[in-house]
Amino acid sequence: MTELNKKVFGKITTKEIIGAIPSATDTKKLLENEFQNLINELKSQTKDDLKKLLKEQQIANKHINSRPGAMALAQDKIRLFTEYNQKYIQTINEKLRS
Repeated sequence: MTELNKKVFGKITTKEIIGAIPSATDTKKLLENEFQNLINELKSQTKDDLKKLLKEQQIANKHINSRPGAMALAQDKIRLFTEYNQKYIQTINEKLRS
């Protein structure tokens, strides 16, 4: 069973990524805004918090990209999520190395 209300990117939930609503254009705006919020929040995180966030985002990535019957889902939105999630993971990794 898919957890549709699971938060996978800040406040964005699974159903917003794999569902028909919002549109891909609106989803891109949501992801961009949430990405900026998440980046700003990284400034106040400890190394342990960053490691936990990194693990959570890796799990979220698997959660979104391992949907059974995924071809019927909004592939463009899944690609957008993956793009933003990878940028966020990269930023977390850079903070961990600094």
